Amino acid sequence: MPGPRDFQRSDRVGEQIQRELAELVRLEVKDPRVGMVTISGVEVSKDLAHARVYFTRLGGEEGGREAQQGLNSAAGFLRRALGSRIRMRSIPQLRFIYDDTPERGARMSALISQALAEDRARHGDVDGDPENGADPDAAGGPDAPQDR
Repeated sequence: MPGPRDFQRSDRVGEQIQRELAELVRLEVKDPRVGMVTISGVEVSKDLAHARVYFTRLGGEEGGREAQQGLNSAAGFLRRALGSRIRMRSIPQLRFIYDDTPERGARMSALISQALAEDRARHGDVDGDPENGADPDAAGGPDAPQDR
């Protein structure tokens, strides 16, 4: 059974900041470098003084780095806007970090697909392989029904 300290205040504050920043970036930030970004996560320090804001953006790593520069230059504006939306004594300093996880995942998926295709081309279709549509019972395997 989870204890009362398993979900810390910094986690709750991070979730609230993530929701508010997503709306602020979408509606208020006019920097053309930012474009269409998605706030993917916020990590707030235990003392609530600093927040790392992770975001993704379509358009590759170069576009992500440009968006990071734009967001970091708008960090003061966003922090003030957060101050009017969130009731806290002190709003954390914001540091935006480009998160390339979706692009790395797509790259890994493409490499796996390529390796599987090369393996199939090299070894051909194997009889009895259920993934290739062959019937394992037709191959006369040990589990095939015996006629008496």
